[in-house]
Amino acid sequence: MLPSSLPDVWPVDRAQPNGHCAGSAWHPNQNQRAAYPEPTDPGALHDMICVGFGPASLAIAIALHDALTAPVSSPSLGHLRETRPKVAFLERQAQFAWHEGMLLPDAKMQINFIKDLATLRDPRSEFTFLNYLHQKRRLVPFTDLGTFFPLRVEYEDYMRWCAERFVDLVHYGQDVLEIVPEQPRGAHGKVEAFAVRSLDVATGQIQEWKARHVVIAVGGKPRIPTPFPQGHPRVIHSASYLNAVPRVLENRDGQYRIAVVGCGQSAAETFNDLHSRYPSSVVTLVIPNGALKPSDDSPFVNEIFDPHEIDGFYQLPEKDRLASIAACKDTNYGVVRLDLLEHLYAKMYEQRLQHTDEQDWIFKILPNRRVKWVEDLPDRNLLRLKFQSTLSIDVEDRKSGSGQALDVDLVVVATGYDRDGHEQLLRPSRHLMPDGDVPGKSWTVARDYRAHVDARKVSSSAGIWLQGCNENTHGLSDTLLSILAIRGGEVVESIFGDAEPKMNGTKHANGFSNGLSSERLDRR
Repeated sequence: MLPSSLPDVWPVDRAQPNGHCAGSAWHPNQNQRAAYPEPTDPGALHDMICVGFGPASLAIAIALHDALTAPVSSPSLGHLRETRPKVAFLERQAQFAWHEGMLLPDAKMQINFIKDLATLRDPRSEFTFLNYLHQKRRLVPFTDLGTFFPLRVEYEDYMRWCAERFVDLVHYGQDVLEIVPEQPRGAHGKVEAFAVRSLDVATGQIQEWKARHVVIAVGGKPRIPTPFPQGHPRVIHSASYLNAVPRVLENRDGQYRIAVVGCGQSAAETFNDLHSRYPSSVVTLVIPNGALKPSDDSPFVNEIFDPHEIDGFYQLPEKDRLASIAACKDTNYGVVRLDLLEHLYAKMYEQRLQHTDEQDWIFKILPNRRVKWVEDLPDRNLLRLKFQSTLSIDVEDRKSGSGQALDVDLVVVATGYDRDGHEQLLRPSRHLMPDGDVPGKSWTVARDYRAHVDARKVSSSAGIWLQGCNENTHGLSDTLLSILAIRGGEVVESIFGDAEPKMNGTKHANGFSNGLSSERLDRR
């Protein structure tokens, strides 16, 4: 049976001095090695370099492995077995980790485990979640749980298990700084490769890698919005919650005052965990609306995340795409799973049994408020949050007793992520954009995630691919886990596939061009 409780943070493997993850004791034989791309040195000309090795790049690695293993199911990729592409993944972290700061006890995934890193593309892949359970000897106990939603710590361990198989291809501790096009040959030559420059975190040395194709999958950067001070020790983002909070609030029995700002799943999970982690503290959730709202994950609504929906969405006019995103925002943004809402309400109801005066509650929600100003009180080691009502009439909230200001020992902001990290990395390449380096212009991508460039300046055998930052063109699923299996296959097909080997003129939803039909993703 599964253990009744799991650690706050799942055990992790430590990085070796060479920048590779120590991984487990998995040692592939010669036949198994043939199913993986060829390990390389920095000085080699790579066929593909992925910047970042999170879930998106991991899904690409798995799709490439599967293409090498079973080329018959993807005829346009059959040549890869003879050539074994030169591939490298550059990752800033010291080891594979996914939302390490939010691996909370009892937190479950928000996506069906079938939407893992491989199953929807090819259920025969050895990298499915079910095979992971089988290899870990937990398949039967997990089945007895009767759920499609594994614990978040278990799903992170699944992805770590997948990542261990690519240890020879991943260079950890490499913080990529910029991507620079190689100088074309001749006056009218085209860019045929890119230089990827990275900082070795351990040595401080700059390294340069070269590749014909570069995939940027750096994930989101935690957003700490105005007016919160950047880098303040008492202002932390939910992304670093588990690691940062104990450093500020050292005594779990201390009588602290803590605020959580946000109205989505991460805010609600943090709010719930703080009450359990610091039972003597006053924890206040500050939300802009009148109440927390449930996420809509009903079957019909969930169809917007189906892989085949991306084709139609991409072809829509921009105004229609933006309207569609706005209409379906309550599937992913500023909403909370119903079971957690019910749990929170039950916990707050228990307070009514002990305290009839709500000002005595230590677990409270402050609705219709937005933080307008943050004042540092260094002599008291506190922050003062000043609020502005989101209502047309500024009415003090009598239930919370908090009024227009709140002094706290710590504030956790669960305010989402910015997904524009590729813009900084590609600054030296902006002159390759179709209209040149136009101020304020952002990079755009084709349906296959390839960045649009001026074909007169860049060879068709070179290019940039962007991952996880294309919501406006590819829909709400672009930042989610649920699309990764399919998308990984599409990127591999786009980079390595032979020219136009399509069935009936279309590319199937499994990410590879083949004759098999395909049935019509934590969302984080």
